[in-house]
Amino acid sequence: MVGSTQQSEMRTFKDEQTGRTITQLTATGNNVHLYFTENSFVRGQNAIIFSSDRDSGKDRAPHEDPAYSLYRMDLDTGLVERLTDDVMRSAHAATKTPDGTLISYTASDGKVKALNLETGKTTVLYEETGPFSIASVPSIAANRRYVAFCRNEENESPIHYHGANYAGFKERYYEIKDGRITVAMIDGSGAFDVFRDTHQVGHFQFSPDDSTFGTFCHEGPWNLVTQRMWYLDFISREATPCFRQTEEDSIGHEFWTQDGYIFFDDRGPGHDGTITSDRTQAVVTDVHVNENAMIPFVGLMDRKGNLIKRIDMPFYCNHYHSNPDNSLLVGDDVDQLVLIDISGEKATLEPLASHGTSWHTQSSHCHPTWDWDGSRILYASDKGGRVQLYLMDM
Repeated sequence: MVGSTQQSEMRTFKDEQTGRTITQLTATGNNVHLYFTENSFVRGQNAIIFSSDRDSGKDRAPHEDPAYSLYRMDLDTGLVERLTDDVMRSAHAATKTPDGTLISYTASDGKVKALNLETGKTTVLYEETGPFSIASVPSIAANRRYVAFCRNEENESPIHYHGANYAGFKERYYEIKDGRITVAMIDGSGAFDVFRDTHQVGHFQFSPDDSTFGTFCHEGPWNLVTQRMWYLDFISREATPCFRQTEEDSIGHEFWTQDGYIFFDDRGPGHDGTITSDRTQAVVTDVHVNENAMIPFVGLMDRKGNLIKRIDMPFYCNHYHSNPDNSLLVGDDVDQLVLIDISGEKATLEPLASHGTSWHTQSSHCHPTWDWDGSRILYASDKGGRVQLYLMDM
């Protein structure tokens, strides 16, 4: 029930490899933080917003579609408060404003909603009625007047759209020919498609300081997508490439930094951007996750299409997230969380902890994220069979 509270299962332990102190925040059911592009930490408060099936009454493994709802945890007291009774479309179907007062999420019935924590009011912003599925987390504009999200066509093909280890990832890339970006007003007054594409689209994200500008991606195996990242201007309704790819580039996991740049990861030929529970790629199974035909690199783009920074990244991580001044990255390699210093001419790596995750589902990916001030890192792992949240002070 909304407003119900319970104590979290906080405990601290030392990582066996590095000796770092880690706080396990949860131990009941599955608990997943917001997608790494969204940031679960509540700015100005010692709290996080996360999804959990702890009150669902069903004991489900991460790949068995747990019934996730939204919660808030006070990291000082460990008090967990339930925010919604809705079951979400997935563990990563929600976002929030940095201060956590406004949350937008997609419910399992296809409705996009907004929850105002100051008033307690929930508003339906959009309801899917056509042959489409909502394909990205709603992104809240900086002016808090509207959200935007991706929608992709559905048809009668027997392709499995959901499942562990990137089931259907390659098939969806080839099948979907109608992808749209939709805007919905926060007050529930209406919605409309602002852009239509001939590709599967995903990862729409508003600029952190410009409500008329955002980025989206052509979704699919990185080695097959010929132009992954795109800018979208809401005034002109024009899409333009962000970092123009060559034949060698395999790009993904882009996100906006706090200071308004677009971060991206380029792993080179033969990389599809995945890792499975077998520690292999899902599509390019003949290329090991750590095998590269070129030196991978990460980059920062400005909103005019200029590459501001490029630094070689001769390590393997599935995701990166940058600290506030983009001098440090946290990454999740196959078995460890690592700290990568990119402040100099060459990147240097330091192990942080063993994460022990299986990589079996998206919810069990570590997706490590920095706190807004760069003092802590939050990550997930399904070691033990269920997804739990972990916090590390830096």
